[in-house]
Amino acid sequence: MSQLDYGLIGNCQISALVSKRGSVDWCCMPRFDSESVFARLLDEENGGFWLIEPYEGEWISHQEYLRNTNVLRTTFRHPANGDAFELLDFMPRFDQSHGFHRPAEIMRILRPLQGTPRVVVRLRPRPGYGREQPRPTPVSSGVVYTGTHTEFHLRCDVPVTHVLGETPFELKSTARFVFSYGVPFEGEIRFDVEETFERTIAYWKTWAKHCNIPFEFQDQVLRSALALKLHIFEDTGAIIAATTTSIPEGPEPGRTWDYRYCWLRDAYFVVNALNRLGQFEEMESFFRYLQNVCASEPSRVLQPVYGIGGERELIENEIPWLKGFRGLGPVRVGNAAYKMEQHDVYGEMVLAIAPTFFDRRLDRTDQSQALRNVEQLVEKAIRFFDMPDAGIWEFRGEKKHSVFSKLMNWAAVDRGVRIAGHIGRDDLVVQWSPIRERMRQDIEKNAWNECVGYFSQSYGGDSPDAANLLIPSLNFLSCRDERMQKTIDSYERILRVGRGVYRYRSPDDFGVPTTTFTVCAFWLCDALWGAGRKAEARELFSSVIHRANHLGLLSEDMDPESGELWGNFPQTYSHVGLINTAMRVSQYWEDAF
Repeated sequence: MSQLDYGLIGNCQISALVSKRGSVDWCCMPRFDSESVFARLLDEENGGFWLIEPYEGEWISHQEYLRNTNVLRTTFRHPANGDAFELLDFMPRFDQSHGFHRPAEIMRILRPLQGTPRVVVRLRPRPGYGREQPRPTPVSSGVVYTGTHTEFHLRCDVPVTHVLGETPFELKSTARFVFSYGVPFEGEIRFDVEETFERTIAYWKTWAKHCNIPFEFQDQVLRSALALKLHIFEDTGAIIAATTTSIPEGPEPGRTWDYRYCWLRDAYFVVNALNRLGQFEEMESFFRYLQNVCASEPSRVLQPVYGIGGERELIENEIPWLKGFRGLGPVRVGNAAYKMEQHDVYGEMVLAIAPTFFDRRLDRTDQSQALRNVEQLVEKAIRFFDMPDAGIWEFRGEKKHSVFSKLMNWAAVDRGVRIAGHIGRDDLVVQWSPIRERMRQDIEKNAWNECVGYFSQSYGGDSPDAANLLIPSLNFLSCRDERMQKTIDSYERILRVGRGVYRYRSPDDFGVPTTTFTVCAFWLCDALWGAGRKAEARELFSSVIHRANHLGLLSEDMDPESGELWGNFPQTYSHVGLINTAMRVSQYWEDAF
């Protein structure tokens, strides 16, 4: 059974994880990468939480999202006496005259369903990653929690004494709670919370309705799309890789990282998936973020990852007073990957910008500026093609001539040529075309290892790398190419274990990985499908999506045998893979009737 049995709520400003017990166990305020206010996910005793639960007895809980929304409903029922109530968790998000209303607030609504259930509220904010214990002060209709640097406000329509004393009470009518950062909720607690609830539901239903979805796997695709949306920091257009920090990749020590930042590579995959679903405003917002990042780099040399506000330095530190998820530390804040050289990023950024020149719907982007960015990115891809780097998997111990990075450098030049041809810049076509061909020849010569019969992870190496399964999606080679057929066969034999697919099987900075990387299974599905092995692709896809948690959410990694989820959660990479593969393997709408 997965230990990541959480639901995700959010509003594109902050987000939180809510357990099946009705406990907010992870939330950072006032933005994704701020210090945590609730972090029981990383320390049961000291992290802080907000629990609303039945008082005493054995209760059965059931958790689900309200259909096509990011509003979470947890239902509690007593099997003996039939008492029941529901807990509705959400963060406000809806359109208003001057933009989207998305405050740093958590709203919770308690509704009795049957009998007279007794409930208890345990609100224990611990800002500063659990370091602080703010002082609670009762005020009219709520509590003020005063910390070292800020205040948190609770507004509610139940007796404040019950909250402060964690005293159980009978739930005879609907109860409402609003927990906010910095400033109190100013509306009328009863009517305005209910109106916010309805408007938030309406927003998410409308957003979901505008998604293009496949005939099959609709629930999984919509849930993945809604989860991806919650990883977008709307203020700047940045996209975080995952909601959390320091959930370990597996039971072995050391593999704990902070993913609450914008990896340019991951962001490209997200906007590409959302664009396939017909949600392109996120792409335009990311373009703006990327342009700001490029403008802040005088040398135009890009880091692989930036802060969600465009911050360049993400100093990595350990938080020793938190024990870590299931006691597996260390807990890390910040990420030293910002200092790494990962040359594939230039290819992903050209691919991200390319739709600007071809999609007539994208009319908010300055094409002249976009072309300048493309030129700079292509020139950097050419410059770094012959240099080693840390690669897509961010090896900290050494640099290699990573095949995937070379492929993405080639893709940057290839798409640059196509863009230039489309807009009539024949000078750039003439300049870049021979370079593109030289890159192709270099990759085909040095990435293919005839002795082992597959594309290797690095030039001259013999290790497989699941990232090479993306070769066909880059239009470098077809899945029907003999070398790709051999690579797929070999990778399936070496990297696939049960329902999971490893990134690689060679030792890295922490030894040999023991858990599989979820998106790699989707990449293998796509490759099998392209190779004509469609039944195998569908079988693998079905087995992977059934490893998602009870709400359809996926983490970064999973145990290939037990299916237990590991790694930061939810992981955008995983849900991007699910969307792309579902769109590929689903039955066509026109063939369904």
